[in-house]
Amino acid sequence: MRISSPRTLLVLLALVLLAAATWFVGQRPQAARPVQSNAVPVSVIAVQREDVPRFLSAIGTVQSLHSVVIRPQVEGVLTRIAVQEGQTVNKGDLLATLDDRAIRASLDQARAQLGQSQAQLQVAQTDLKRYRLLSEDNGISRQTLDQQQALVNQLQATLLGNQANIAAAEVQLSYTRILSPVSGRVGIRNVDEGNLVRTTDTQGLFSVTRLDPINVEFSVPQQWLPTLQQLTAGTEQAPIQAYLEGDGDTGGTLLGEGRLSLIDNQIAAGTGTLRAKATFTNPDARLWPGQLVTLRVQTGIERNALVVPPGVVRQGVDKHFVYRIAGDKAEAVPVKVIYQDSKVNVISGVEANDRLVADGQSRLKPGSKVEILDAAPASAEDVAASVQP
Repeated sequence: MRISSPRTLLVLLALVLLAAATWFVGQRPQAARPVQSNAVPVSVIAVQREDVPRFLSAIGTVQSLHSVVIRPQVEGVLTRIAVQEGQTVNKGDLLATLDDRAIRASLDQARAQLGQSQAQLQVAQTDLKRYRLLSEDNGISRQTLDQQQALVNQLQATLLGNQANIAAAEVQLSYTRILSPVSGRVGIRNVDEGNLVRTTDTQGLFSVTRLDPINVEFSVPQQWLPTLQQLTAGTEQAPIQAYLEGDGDTGGTLLGEGRLSLIDNQIAAGTGTLRAKATFTNPDARLWPGQLVTLRVQTGIERNALVVPPGVVRQGVDKHFVYRIAGDKAEAVPVKVIYQDSKVNVISGVEANDRLVADGQSRLKPGSKVEILDAAPASAEDVAASVQP
């Protein structure tokens, strides 16, 4: 065979080298592939027994026990405001004064009329005594005596009317000094000194609101009625915690601790809810009227309960279940959730110290072989603490 050119020779040499390399690689022994395990890696926890408080959560509105809008009860010029906005006052403290000159003049006039009526009554009573003596000797007619008696009775009635006018004027005069009807905090002022105020004014001068103690009103579904009835009928009032933007389990700020005080006397037919109230001590004024808070009402305690973290319990088609470790396999065990919150689930259907799968359930099915990653079973408290923010 004749080679036509050096270029053709180079191409043939490259093909020979490629074939030799392919044969060499094919003759090398294959490395042993690692045998993959079929076990599913999981974390486990041990079922614990402990006392678990039960809570009812609800959204409530803070309400003052006593809030008063200060309005004038007589017409007059506002001469003085004796308190500052935001000031704390006690019951009976002076809040404001009105111009009282016209009312004092009316009071003086009523007192003068009383003195005049007293003088007239004194003269009429003296004449009545004289007429009675004369009537015994037939010195005057019986008609004259009766007329004098009627005049005395009329003047006595006039005297009572004068005394009533004085009392009314004194009441009107007392309204010119506006006193606080309740201990509390003064709100924002609506009227300045020098303005004419009237009894028909709806806005009022300002308000005084009691902040300590304070109420929180909330609503719950009607199914909670028997529980709340038991709590209010008990010797010890049910403890309640109020949180801002959370319920304590989710990082809410604790505003105060109080007691369940009462439940409403009827259920709202339209919503099927029941209103209730809780009373809180509020010395630092952390609870404010109109504020929305989250309440946790302790409704009872589950004694010696079986406790697991929330993620352990799985939801099946028609029931709850958990994966329990039996040897090196996982078995599905149906359970009943008695109580649950963001920290723990109280269940039945397992035993204390049973090892349950806490992480890795999504890859499991009944009878799956498992590989336990933890050296020792974690407790429910450890798992719950690990998921806290």
